[in-house]
Amino acid sequence: MMKAVIVEDEIFAAQALQALIREADASIEVLAVLQSIDESVEWFRSHPVPDLVFMDIHLADGSSFAIFEEVNITCPVIFTTAYDEYALKAFEVNSIDYLLKPINQKDLERAISKYKNLTAGDNTELINKLMASIKIGERTYKSYFLVPEKDKLIPLATADVAYICVDAKMVKAVSYANRTYYLDQSLDELAAQLNPADFYRANRQYIIARKAVKDLSLWFGSKMVVNLSVPLPERIVISKAKVSEVKRWMAM
Repeated sequence: MMKAVIVEDEIFAAQALQALIREADASIEVLAVLQSIDESVEWFRSHPVPDLVFMDIHLADGSSFAIFEEVNITCPVIFTTAYDEYALKAFEVNSIDYLLKPINQKDLERAISKYKNLTAGDNTELINKLMASIKIGERTYKSYFLVPEKDKLIPLATADVAYICVDAKMVKAVSYANRTYYLDQSLDELAAQLNPADFYRANRQYIIARKAVKDLSLWFGSKMVVNLSVPLPERIVISKAKVSEVKRWMAM
């Protein structure tokens, strides 16, 4: 039985990937779903190396390449990314594969088939090349949204956005001037387009801007509340599992 590990900070994305894996090959056992750099480093230090790792490139607390700086992962890695295929085209024939989000069944089956016959080896050189490619992609983070205002579309700079939230099934961006703008994309799509150094997916309802954070408050059950410098309709609660992530993000 092939043993795999998933490194993915979005719970629903990880659950969807697990379902796709089961459908593609029921013999693959997912040993763990790891949500952060720290959790991943701790797991790989204390467990035998699995046969295969599915790894999201951008985690809430930074680039997953930071994991390789702390531990030696010698098994094959299938990276997942929301970046366009052109940035990673050169890696189709390499022993490190990638899946573009949203992941589809055909691509997953292709990647699994490719890795079944590989033996564990040192992928350092390929990881370094892929990391350099991702740095190119980082320059493509969204700087402006085109938002409707009366009978026009106006540019809204991401630098002017304090937070983005879901309200009554509508996605809205709120500026530092406390003005509301409605967006036609989901929070998942927006989180992939915004620079993770500047914006953080706090929970299922909120994406927050780093410079809008005033402070963090302790909350029940080892949770935390993020306090922003702008008015909020409700508390932004950080789950216990993500407390270390938001602290790392604030300290980046």
